[in-house]
Amino acid sequence: MKHPLAAKSPLAADRPLAAKSPLAADRPLAADRPLAAKSPLAAVGPSLLLLLTALIWGSAFVAQRLGMEHVGPFAFLSSRNLLGFLALLPVIAWRRRHLGADPMAGGVRALAVGSAACGAALFAASACQQVGLLWTTAGLSGFLTANYVLLVPVLGCFVGRPPLRTTWIGVALALAGLYLISVGPDAKLSAGPGEALTLLCALLFAVQILCVDRFAPRVDPVALAAGEFLFGFLAGLPFLALPSEAPRLSLAAFRAALPAIAFAGFLSSGVAYTLQIVAQKRTRPAIASLLMSLEAVFAALCGRIFLREALSPRQIVGCALVFVAVALVQLLAARAPSSRP
Repeated sequence: MKHPLAAKSPLAADRPLAAKSPLAADRPLAADRPLAAKSPLAAVGPSLLLLLTALIWGSAFVAQRLGMEHVGPFAFLSSRNLLGFLALLPVIAWRRRHLGADPMAGGVRALAVGSAACGAALFAASACQQVGLLWTTAGLSGFLTANYVLLVPVLGCFVGRPPLRTTWIGVALALAGLYLISVGPDAKLSAGPGEALTLLCALLFAVQILCVDRFAPRVDPVALAAGEFLFGFLAGLPFLALPSEAPRLSLAAFRAALPAIAFAGFLSSGVAYTLQIVAQKRTRPAIASLLMSLEAVFAALCGRIFLREALSPRQIVGCALVFVAVALVQLLAARAPSSRP
């Protein structure tokens, strides 16, 4: 979900963890169902989709950084959410006509609640990250945001979603690697408002992952993604009246930012977040968060390729550590029982 160089999306939300909230319900979730598949391709399919998700999110940072030169963070966030929603409408119609997929299969109420929960978490997380960047560096923001890798299994323990014990090894390796990628050797960790907001962002991203884990198996995944974007778009509209946003709202500004908004809206939102929801139907949330943490690696690589940003030996070691963490957890999970201990 969500790397540093632009708020995840440049920008990204929140939901309840109370005992009677959707996350705490006692009905079986994605990670409680058998993960074994009948063919090797089906077995690795969800992991490949999450890998593609991380690749798209990582490459989107280039577009996000360019778009933020022309419009404010909430204008960018609302625009990309609207495009993500519109992009999925023909997909929903095609799936209904040719595949017989009913977008309301899980019930209107379940879809509405899931869309609101996932959309609120995604929007709030992105907003916290973007505002936090006013007081902290992009690199430190990226590392603090990436702490959702740790927070997902921690929160999972409180909502009946404990991770496999071996997952903690991968979490430790991934956090070490993400630190090396995102934080320079001379950087110092502090506890200012920017860092506090970014840690809140990481918590909200973890909640979003758990919300997707909760609702994706119960409703149509594409309809859930569309509802998530629609809620995020509506939630962002009131913030366009802020003094920092209103002066930058112009046709010329949106025209200049349109290529970046289109890339973030159609690919990073419309495609990548939909892939996340589809893949999490058969992936443990803690493992999904590790796979998606590769976003930081891909962002660093894309920055090197497209923005000519140099990769230091420290960052190369960090990338290698994240890859090792993901591969290790995947291999250990494949040998583990299909249900949680």
